Amino acid sequence: MARTFKIGIFDDEEKFISSVRTLQEQQYPIHEVYTPYPVNEVFHLLKRNTRLPTAAYFFGLAGIIATLAFLYYTSVISWPIVYGGKPFNSFPSFIVVTIVLTILVVTILSLAVFSGRSKLYPGRENTVFDSRATDNKFIIVMDTEILNQPMSGRAADIMKAEGAIEIIDKEIENVNT
Repeated sequence: MARTFKIGIFDDEEKFISSVRTLQEQQYPIHEVYTPYPVNEVFHLLKRNTRLPTAAYFFGLAGIIATLAFLYYTSVISWPIVYGGKPFNSFPSFIVVTIVLTILVVTILSLAVFSGRSKLYPGRENTVFDSRATDNKFIIVMDTEILNQPMSGRAADIMKAEGAIEIIDKEIENVNT
């Protein structure tokens, strides 16, 4: 079943942010926004929060503990060799390896969690609302099933008044959310 979306396209970041702010103040639900580069203010306006930094912290903590445990086990318990007069457990020699492996663990696990949460996997069919979303345009997508007909028209008027260069009604068959 096809769903209809109202798509507002903007040239200017300030007009785009102003439109998002006005739509939010008037309680219009925004399905999604697309920007050519990260715009943190929009992220906060839409009240979208992420727990990825918290997850990355715990990944780092687990990476540090696992690396130090592995290094301690291999150099003290499993294969204790005295070389150069150093003690078995010489933590200063573990520091560089621990930092590098912790960065690797945090990066790989954060990427895996982000990709899984965003449902980004090979072979996934993506929904492209407007091909200019990856160029230099700012795009607001509103689901007209949630909005009734008069609200949809008022949302278009608001976006036009705020500086949208184009308002499109587009039917899309498969929408990945």
